[in-house]
Order: sequence, then C-alpha cells, then structure tokens
Amino acid sequence: MSRTTEIRWHGRGGQGAKTAALLLADVAFKTGKEVQGFPEYGPERMGAPITAYNRISDEKIRTHSNIYEPEYVVVVDETLLESIDVTAGLKEGGCVLVNSNKPAEELRPLMNGYEGDLKVLDARKVSLAALGKYFPNTPLLAGVVKLAGVMDEEVFLREMRESFEHKFARKPEVVEGNMRALEMALKEVH
Repeated sequence: MSRTTEIRWHGRGGQGAKTAALLLADVAFKTGKEVQGFPEYGPERMGAPITAYNRISDEKIRTHSNIYEPEYVVVVDETLLESIDVTAGLKEGGCVLVNSNKPAEELRPLMNGYEGDLKVLDARKVSLAALGKYFPNTPLLAGVVKLAGVMDEEVFLREMRESFEHKFARKPEVVEGNMRALEMALKEVH
C-alpha cells in the first residue's frame, strides 16, 4: 500500500516557506521518492500570507491540487495563528509544527480548539546561533523531516549538504551555517 505524506506550509512572503517546500521536494526526489512541492500565493508581496505544499510518496502521485487534508502543517510565522486556521483539514493523528519561542500550551488557545499533536521549534534561536541571521525555513525544514519521518535523518543531512554545496559553491561559510542549523533543529524540535 502506498503511503503519501502531505505537508502544508503557512508563512509570509520572504520567510522562505516556498523555498523550504521546494528544497524538501528536491532532496526527497534525490532519495527516489515521487514528490510535489509548490506554492500558492495571495497578494504577491513581502509579508503577505503564503501557503506552500509538499507531497512525498513511494509511488507515482496522481493528484495535482492543493492539499486540503495534510498530515503535517508547518507554521513559519506564529502571528498567522491569529488570522488563519492553520489546522483546517488537518488529518486526525496529524501534527502542527510552529516556529515559536513560546511553549505549546501558550499557543494552543490560538488554534481554534485544536487538541492534536503540537510541536514547537524556536527557529529564530537556531538560525541566529547557526547562521548569525534569521532564516526560519532551514530549521523548520529539518523539524518537519524529523516529525514526518519522510527520510532517514542522515540521508536528509547528506542530501542537504550536497544541495547547499551546489547552491552556495562560492560561500562555504553559508553551507556550514545551514548545516549547523539543520543539525540543531533536529535536536531542538519538541
């Protein structure tokens, strides 16, 4: 039986939700998975809410639509919890990963009665420690890979290193910073 993992990302333009979804699709594809990674935009401007999606499967993916019933939701900007029902359509037994420095108990009242699995990752803390700048998408990418179990963590790190080395060939310090962010996030998600 085929298992397709569906992930929905909620962020704001410029925070890297689209980039993270595309990176996840790229590294999952390199491990032999069938993948989809795509964004959905509202007003196309910096700071506007955006949604991005991933489908990852061992078999051919025949569905070509937005994801309405994800198993995992990643919230890149916790302020979206006040204006968007990020749990809409979330499958029973699913999980929400929120970028926040607040404990899950403090975020839960903002989630329209959602009582399911809620994980928190302080992507700002991880990003600043590893990169010296705030890029929340890299830590959250590692966080959702850990939670969803779409690939082995060592394989994920190896493929991400290759991707970063290609993308930042002339900036090895960026490669190492991003790798530190991924490794830290794999340990920090809770």
